[in-house]
Amino acid sequence: PPPNVTGSLHVGHALMAAVEDTITRWHRMCGRVSLWVPGTDHAGIATQSVVEKKLKKEEQLTRHDLGRDAFVQRVKDWKDRYGNRICQQIRLMGASVDWSREAFTMDDKLSRAVLEAFCRFHDDGLLYRANRLVNWSCALRSAISEIEVDYEDIPGFAQLSVPNHGQGTYEFGTLTSFAYKIVPLDGEPATDEEIVVATTRLETMLGDTAVAVHPDDPRYTHLHGRFVRHPFAPDRPVPIVLDAELVDMAFGTGAVKITPAHDPNDYQCGLRHELPMITVLSLDGRINEHGGERFKGMMRYDARIAVAEALEEMGLLRGKEPNPMRLGRCSRTGDIIEPILCPQWYVNCKPMAEKAVQAVRSGELKILPEFHKATWYRWLENCRDWCISRQLWWGHRIPAYFARTSAEAAAGGVESSDMANNHRWIVARTLGEATAKAAALLGVGEGDVVLEQDEDVLDTWFSSGLFPFSVFGWPDETEDLRAFYPTSLLETGMDILFFWVARMVMMGMQLTGQPPFEVIYMHGLVRDAQGQKMSKTKGNVLDPLEIIEQYGADALRYSLVTGTTPGQDVPLSLEKVENNRNFGNKLWNAGRFITNALQGLGDEEKAALAVDGPMTEAELSTLPLPERYIVSRCHELAMSVTSALESYSFSEAGLQVYAFLWDEYADWYIENSKCRRTPESAAVARRVLVYVFDTCLRLLHPYMPFITETLWQVLPHRGESIMTAPWPVEEGGARLATDAVAVGRYGGLQELIRLVRNARAEYKVEAAKKIAMEVRVNDPALLAELQDEMQALALLARADAEQLTVVQGGGAAPADECVHVVAQEGLEAYLPLKGLVDADKERQRLTKQAERLRKDLEGLDKRLNAPNFTAKAKPEVVEETRRQRKEKMDQLQQVEKSLASL
Repeated sequence: PPPNVTGSLHVGHALMAAVEDTITRWHRMCGRVSLWVPGTDHAGIATQSVVEKKLKKEEQLTRHDLGRDAFVQRVKDWKDRYGNRICQQIRLMGASVDWSREAFTMDDKLSRAVLEAFCRFHDDGLLYRANRLVNWSCALRSAISEIEVDYEDIPGFAQLSVPNHGQGTYEFGTLTSFAYKIVPLDGEPATDEEIVVATTRLETMLGDTAVAVHPDDPRYTHLHGRFVRHPFAPDRPVPIVLDAELVDMAFGTGAVKITPAHDPNDYQCGLRHELPMITVLSLDGRINEHGGERFKGMMRYDARIAVAEALEEMGLLRGKEPNPMRLGRCSRTGDIIEPILCPQWYVNCKPMAEKAVQAVRSGELKILPEFHKATWYRWLENCRDWCISRQLWWGHRIPAYFARTSAEAAAGGVESSDMANNHRWIVARTLGEATAKAAALLGVGEGDVVLEQDEDVLDTWFSSGLFPFSVFGWPDETEDLRAFYPTSLLETGMDILFFWVARMVMMGMQLTGQPPFEVIYMHGLVRDAQGQKMSKTKGNVLDPLEIIEQYGADALRYSLVTGTTPGQDVPLSLEKVENNRNFGNKLWNAGRFITNALQGLGDEEKAALAVDGPMTEAELSTLPLPERYIVSRCHELAMSVTSALESYSFSEAGLQVYAFLWDEYADWYIENSKCRRTPESAAVARRVLVYVFDTCLRLLHPYMPFITETLWQVLPHRGESIMTAPWPVEEGGARLATDAVAVGRYGGLQELIRLVRNARAEYKVEAAKKIAMEVRVNDPALLAELQDEMQALALLARADAEQLTVVQGGGAAPADECVHVVAQEGLEAYLPLKGLVDADKERQRLTKQAERLRKDLEGLDKRLNAPNFTAKAKPEVVEETRRQRKEKMDQLQQVEKSLASL
C-alpha cells in the first residue's frame, strides 16, 4: 500500500521497493509501457497522533484547545514539512516510479474519488449507519480497525501501565469472582441465595443487564425466569436468561455475567434476548452516569479497583485467581482496546465479497502463490460488515449531514446520536444536494433546513482501497484510466491480503465493474538470518538506511529480492548484504578489466563494439572454443533468467546471473581472454568480453540499477540509459543461438583443469610452481581445438608451456610415475610425479606430521586405558574420544602411505 506519510523507510518498505522496481525495470526493458505509480497515505490515526504529541510536548495544547480547523491546518503544515521523507528515502532505493504522477490520498483528485465512492455505496444500498460494538481506543477517542490492534498474551497475574491513567500500574490476567443475590419472588422473604459469576474486566459489571445459565444445567433449574439484584444499580432489573450458545456448564460456576455494550459475545447474547445495552464508559474511558454515582468520573482501571473494594465491603467478593488472557492494544498509543457500543458507518461487504471470490475462482484474477487462495476464500466467504468511520479530525470527512428544521434546531432535543433519528442522516456529494434532500425529507423549504455534517472521518483503508483507479482520475473517464486500468499487477505483503488487497478488489469490482489488477503477487515478511521476526526487544532490527550508507542500495536490493521465495519469508543478515556488496566489487573489477582492454582503440573501433542485438548463429560459429562456450552459456542464462522472471521466480533469476558472472565469466573467460595476444584473437576477445558483459549488465539491471547503469555508461553502448536498453531475449522472438557441442567440450576442459588443480593442492605444490603435463584427447576435433588453446590451458592449469603437450589419445601410460586424472571419456592428463613435489622437503614435512599424530594417539590411548575413564565419564565423552582416535589413526595411515610412495 502507499506508505504512511509519517513513515520512515524500514525493511518492509525496502523489500517492497526492491521487488516492485525489479519487476518494473524488467518489463520496461522488454519494451512494454511500464507505469509504477508512487504515493503516500494520509494515515489518519498515525499522523494525528504525531501532531497531537508534538502539540502537547511543545505548546502544552490539545487539539480541542485549537479547534478542528486550526488543528487540521497544523497537520497540513506538518505534512508539508516532514511528510515527504519516506518518498526521498524510497528514491535512495533506486525506485523507478513515475514521480510526475505521485499521489497523496488527501489530494483533491483522490478526495473526489473518496466522496464519489461513499455516495455510490450509499446509493447502492451498501452503506448504512448502525449502533454496534467497535474496537475503541480511549486515548484516541476513536474506533480503530483490527489491523491497528496489537495483541499481547498475558500468562497470568501481571502489572501493566495504561495511557491516561497516571504513573501507576494495574493488574491484568486476573479472574475475579463475585456474587449476585437472587431477588425473592413476590411475597417471599429475602434469602442469602446467590449466583457467582467471574470476569477479567470487573469494571464492566457496572453495565451488566443479565446473568446467563445453560438451560440444561440442573443447578439453576429453579432459577429460570428469576432476577438478581445489581449491588450498584438496585433499580435495574437483571434477569437470569437461558443461553446454550454462550454458556459452558463445565467452566467455572456455569453462570456468565452479560454486559452487551462492552463485550462481543455478550452483545450477541443481548440481541438474542433483547436485553438493554447500557454503555458505562465515556469516550475517554471514564465511568459515565450509567455506572453509578459512586464510580462516575473514574478512569476505567481505577474503577476496577474501586469496584473490587466496594464488593468486598458488601461481602460479595468471592476471590481472585490467575487467568491467561489475550490483551489488545492500540498500535499507535499502547492503549488497551475497549469494546464500546456506539453509532458508526458500515459497508455491507457480502455482495462485493461474493464478486471477489468468483473473480479468483473463475481465473479472472490470479493470486500467487496459489495457496493464498484458501485464505482468500475463507476470509471473504465469512467477512463481516466493515466499520469505516473514525472519530478523528485528520482524514476524509464523512459526507453525511444530520437534518433539522430551523425550529427544531432552535428548540433542541432532536439528537443526532439518537438512533431513533437515524433516518435524518443525508448522504450527498455537495451541501446543496444535501439541503434539497433534507427539505424533501422534512417537508419544508430549503431555507428552513439546518444541516450538521458528521464530525467523523473515513477509515484510511477506504481511500487506500480506491488507489488503483483514483490515481488515474476516477470517476472521470480520463486518458490514464483508459490506458492503465485495470492494472496488470499488484505486488504486496501477504500480511495485508484482507485489510488492503481484498478491499481493493471488492471496491474496484463494485465501482468499475472489473478487478483492479490481473495478478496479485504476495511476498513474505523480512526476518533475520535465523528466521525470527525483527523486533526492537530482540535487538535484531536492521535499518535499511544504515545498510545503504554502509553497503550501498544495490547490495541491499539484491539481498532482498534474491531472498524472496514465493510463499516464504525473506531472511536478511548483514553478512548476506556484505557478500553481495563484494559481488558488486567483482562486477566493478570485471568492468575495469574490459575498459583497460579497450584502451588504445579509436572512437570508431569502440563504437563498433556496442551491442545492437543478440549474436547470430553465423557469428557464433566462427568463434574459437572458449568464446563459443561463454556466448552459448550467456544465451542460455538470458533465456533461463527470462523464464524465471516470467514465473515470478525473482530469486532464482538473480542468483543465476550472480553464479554465471562470478563462476564462469570472471573466473574462466576473463582469465582465458588474457591469452589472446595476436591482433585478430584480441579483437575477437574484446567483442565477446563486451557482448557477454553487456548482456549480463542488462540481466542484472533490474536488481542492481546503480552499478549496472554506471558500468554500462563507460562501456561502448547505444542509447541514453540501460533502463531502456532492450532486454536480451525478445518477447516471442527466436531462441538465442547456442552451441551445445562447444559447451560440452569446454566443460570437459574445465573439469580437466579442476582435477589438475586438485592434484596440485593434494600434493601441496607451491602456487608459483609450474608443472609438466601431458593431455591426451581421443576426439580429433577437440584435439585440434585444445591444441589451439595451449596458452589458455597452461595459464589456467599453471602448467609449464614448454612441458605441456596435447596429443592424440590411446597408447600406454608414460614410463615415469605419474598422477593420472580423467575429465571424461577420451579426455585425460598425466602429471609426472617428480615435477609436482620436492621429494626431500615433502618427506621432512610428512615425517613431522606423522610424529605429531603418533604423539596425539599416545595421549588418547592413555586416556582410554585409564581405569576410571570409561566407567565414570559420560558416554558421549567416551564416544567422542574414540572417534578422535580413529580419525587420528586414519590420518597417520595416509601419511605413512605417502611417505612410502616417496
